[in-house]
Amino acid sequence: MLRRLYDWTMAKASHPHATAWLALFAFVEASFFPIPPHPVLGLMCLAEPKKAVRFAAVATVASVAGGLLGYAIGHFLYDTIGAQLLALLRLTDSFPRAACYLREYGAEIIMIKGATPIPFKLLTITAGFISMPLLIFIGASIISRAISFMIVGVAFRMFGAPIKAFIDRYLGLATAGFTVLVLAGFVAAAMLGGGAKETNAKCEGRAAVVQTTA
Repeated sequence: MLRRLYDWTMAKASHPHATAWLALFAFVEASFFPIPPHPVLGLMCLAEPKKAVRFAAVATVASVAGGLLGYAIGHFLYDTIGAQLLALLRLTDSFPRAACYLREYGAEIIMIKGATPIPFKLLTITAGFISMPLLIFIGASIISRAISFMIVGVAFRMFGAPIKAFIDRYLGLATAGFTVLVLAGFVAAAMLGGGAKETNAKCEGRAAVVQTTA
């Protein structure tokens, strides 16, 4: 199923309305879609490198808008929709850790997310759940998404063919590796944000308690 979804997503990169598809993928990925828009963005940048900045800007705006949907799900619909989404995306165990770090570091975690493998949808839903101030959430999301998409746009422009070849051949392995890196992403975010050892221990401890009592 994952392979079919990936192939379908990649086919949209050559669609006549590829920019609209990119915006759609960036929007839904920020709240519930499992495939990130970065491969589509990369292929579009490869095809038309002069429009790379424009494509990255489209993805940024759409992703921030999608992040607002994720925020709304976490804030208003967590019990009915949010929890089921996290379970479907296999992010349930990461949720208490994300909530703890967002409460401790706030916007820092979202901004630094662009340099880590933490799924953006996990942070958007969690930010809504803990009622993070909306303007702070939007500002941090803009910075995070702009960094993420601009870096990917340039990287795919320079090394797109080898990256796509690896994903095409080892999609399952890449997905599994990404899941494992989620935990490492929280550690990296805390370190980049100057997090104290006490905070890291507290957040890890809360996650362990939730997993034990689940």
